[in-house]
Amino acid sequence: MMTSCSTKEARLCRDCGAENLKADSCSACGSSRAIAHPDINALSIAHVDCDAFYCSVEKRDNPDIRDKPVIVGGGRRGVVSAACYHARVYGVRSAMPMFQALKLCPQAVVVKGSLDKYAFEGGRIRNMMRALTPLVEPLSIDEAFLDLTGTDRLHGKSPAQSLIQLQNDILREVGVTVSIGLSYNKFLAKTASDLDKPNGFAILGRKDAQDFLDQQTVGFIYGIGPAFASKLEKAGLRRIADVRQRSDKDLARRFGDQGLRLARLARGEDHRPVNPVSDRKSISAETTFNTDFSDLELLKDKLWQVCLKTADRSKAKNLAGRTVTLKLKSAQFKSITRRRTLQQPVQLADVIFSELEPLLEAEVDGHKTYRLIGAGLSGLTEPVGDVADMLDIKSAKRGAAERASDIARAKFGSDAVTTGRGLRLKQARAKNIAESLPSKPKFEE
Repeated sequence: MMTSCSTKEARLCRDCGAENLKADSCSACGSSRAIAHPDINALSIAHVDCDAFYCSVEKRDNPDIRDKPVIVGGGRRGVVSAACYHARVYGVRSAMPMFQALKLCPQAVVVKGSLDKYAFEGGRIRNMMRALTPLVEPLSIDEAFLDLTGTDRLHGKSPAQSLIQLQNDILREVGVTVSIGLSYNKFLAKTASDLDKPNGFAILGRKDAQDFLDQQTVGFIYGIGPAFASKLEKAGLRRIADVRQRSDKDLARRFGDQGLRLARLARGEDHRPVNPVSDRKSISAETTFNTDFSDLELLKDKLWQVCLKTADRSKAKNLAGRTVTLKLKSAQFKSITRRRTLQQPVQLADVIFSELEPLLEAEVDGHKTYRLIGAGLSGLTEPVGDVADMLDIKSAKRGAAERASDIARAKFGSDAVTTGRGLRLKQARAKNIAESLPSKPKFEE
């Protein structure tokens, strides 16, 4: 991790990126801000994350709210899309119901927000990243992995110096702060970026990463939620150091693919390359009904259908998404979009459906009718393994069954395997076709 300065460590000025050994100030610009680490000029994998991005943009555009707690979200029946650090002090978190957020922080300034504006500013930042390296892997509108290996020859400065310049350029040109994590793989770079927020720059090198990880609880690892962490603790695995005492075989036997992933990350191992997927921002599918629907169960059947298509498309492209999206269009052509961001990228239809089902239930009241439904994935990245809900003991089996059915459908056709919902859809289509055909003439005996 970023350590205290000593004469054996390389020191870089946080304001100009100059390398110097003076303890009090930068010899180039006079700044007293510095970052030091023995490996600072040898590491090249970075995670760049904008700090409370939506709220930072709103505060930039409205100086009157700069020092106030700010929430970006909908009305009292909506949810929090983003909360600034000031609001987070009161316990406000993204995806929290708005009425609960305002109960915790009644003095907060609520801004409806503009996704178009955030996308534009996120695009500006993304272009600044790509000016440093073509190896930029977006995770969402406001964060990305960068691989700056070999860029020192192009830019005449180390990756760390280029990142310091990027951080300062974003603040000056866009008006928001970013936090940067620098390490030798993606897992540790993302871990480091969370250590010094906001406007931070943290480093995890090969010599200090393992000692740092051993001190953390298993829930510290990205992608391990409370339910899985609780299951690990019951197995005697409370800290990452405990995980390293178990063999890969034992962890795989007890926890499947998630156990193997946990074993590797506990050792600080992550061999995934930084994979640019910027040309495709989302994967989705939608269907327009022949007849408007208001019945919730019928809409769930249709939702499963588009979730399956979305999952098939994501698997075909070997991509997964961190954000799942539900799309509805009413009989009056009013579009409704609801999103949920997950801890880990997903691509299974079962997982996509289980995340979107409660969003659909919250919208459908039995009175409004709908003519279209869609499901989508965004925040695309490579898959990291199937996600099983530890509160749903059958989710892992359903995931395995889905993988098996994928193979069967690929070999024997799309109708080789079908679910209960799929069968109901087929029966409904057959009934509609039968009812549309002219009736046979009756003959008297």
